[in-house]
Amino acid sequence: MADSNITKRALANAMKALMQEKPFEKINVAHICERCGMNRKSFYYHFKDKYDLVNWIFDTEIIELISEEQAAKPYPERLEFIEDTCMYFYQNRFFYQKAFQIKGQNSFSDHFREFIQPLMKLRIAYLFGENNVDEFFMNFFVDAVLCTLERWLTSKECMPPKECVSKLTQVVVLSAGAIQREFPE
Repeated sequence: MADSNITKRALANAMKALMQEKPFEKINVAHICERCGMNRKSFYYHFKDKYDLVNWIFDTEIIELISEEQAAKPYPERLEFIEDTCMYFYQNRFFYQKAFQIKGQNSFSDHFREFIQPLMKLRIAYLFGENNVDEFFMNFFVDAVLCTLERWLTSKECMPPKECVSKLTQVVVLSAGAIQREFPE
């Protein structure tokens, strides 16, 4: 198992380096293998294709940050978690800028959506006090997270994570207050 992870990490590091040098669509398995001195057989033993490798990179790195327990934590702890997550994406932004550009079948955006849906479902259930989360609500919030993250990371002037979280907090608080004023009970 340890050798398997060493091989996977070598392939992942090669992919990350290549994605800093050229567009994702110009990278093939031969380039990845050549970069880390492995053969194609080794690559295909561990991954179905280059899309699978990109998704594995995300899964293994983000799992250290995200857990289901986060959904029920109070706001100050949630904010710290959001800051840590934004810092991770910011530190790896060159990789994720390219990853978000992958379109079509096996896209990173689709993989990310599948990953955050259950987390968002837990969070919505916690916030709204409902066990049966409406699919429309979940899709609304998942789309908001996905679009905001992608826009932030792919902008030319990607603001630092603390500034991004501050702006997110500000827009949520101001929007909630405005909505409450417009729709009093």
